[in-house]
Amino acid sequence: MTSRYLPLALLAALFVAVASAQAGYRVGVGEQDPALFDSPAWQSLDLRLVRYVVAWDWHETGQQREVAEFMNAAHAHGQDVLVTFTAHRGCFDGRRYSPEPVCRAPSARAYRAAVRRFDDLYPWVHTYSAWNELNHISQPTFTSPRLAVRYYEVLRRESRRRHFRVMAADLLDTSNLTSYLRAFRRGASGRPRLWGLHNYQDVNRGTSLQTRWMLESVPGEVWLTETGAIVKLGDSPQWRYSEARAASRTHWMFKLTDRYDSPRRGLRSTIGRLYVYTWFGEPPDARFDAGLVAAEGTPRPAFDVVRRFARGHR
Repeated sequence: MTSRYLPLALLAALFVAVASAQAGYRVGVGEQDPALFDSPAWQSLDLRLVRYVVAWDWHETGQQREVAEFMNAAHAHGQDVLVTFTAHRGCFDGRRYSPEPVCRAPSARAYRAAVRRFDDLYPWVHTYSAWNELNHISQPTFTSPRLAVRYYEVLRRESRRRHFRVMAADLLDTSNLTSYLRAFRRGASGRPRLWGLHNYQDVNRGTSLQTRWMLESVPGEVWLTETGAIVKLGDSPQWRYSEARAASRTHWMFKLTDRYDSPRRGLRSTIGRLYVYTWFGEPPDARFDAGLVAAEGTPRPAFDVVRRFARGHR
């Protein structure tokens, strides 16, 4: 290389280094409503990641059109969609999981057929999560890490057809997180290196315990696949409706993620992505509301926090 090319090489190396330092983790949004993509507020963020949750039996329950509308809109807007499978719709009433036959966990064969059908329709999907919130009572995997491993193994084998990435375990930071993840890891093969965490407790209580424990426990990369600040939760005085509290907790969500988006001593993994849940808020009588914008689309204070922090994580 002659000396006249050296400045260009140095400039290119500097650009890559600066871009990598700025990028760190990437930010996306978790949402079920395709109206997201027509929202001027969302468009102003210029994000390219979205998470979508699909009932495993979507093709048998009249949800084909609903799924197609979201997936096609996401693809048209250039989105990289993280697709997460979940239980049959309507099987959890907020207290217990239904014993009805339609709510039973699918067999490995049925699960494989559903995954293959979805992947054949949307071959451009790059990453799948085997099952949503494995360790939560709303899922048939709640008491069975072995069942969760079975779905992961099926999805891992299917990935060889299309070469998509597979998220091994997508977990909620409840009290059984530690025991569930340990049991899952004992049964899982293939040395998984992509994991999901919903760290609502750390974000909304201003702590870091569960997030750090996850990063200490698993190798590779952890994605915060569902996280966000609660605007309202039930009738508890602690979680009464407050957009100001939600904005404050959204600020902490980013500060917490910033802390772990690069290798740190004592940790086995880093945070690679953050999906803020959710975009649209709920009506006043709803039990749970974590929307960045109101139900009709008006941005809330938490949206301004996301806009400020997401700028460097696209």
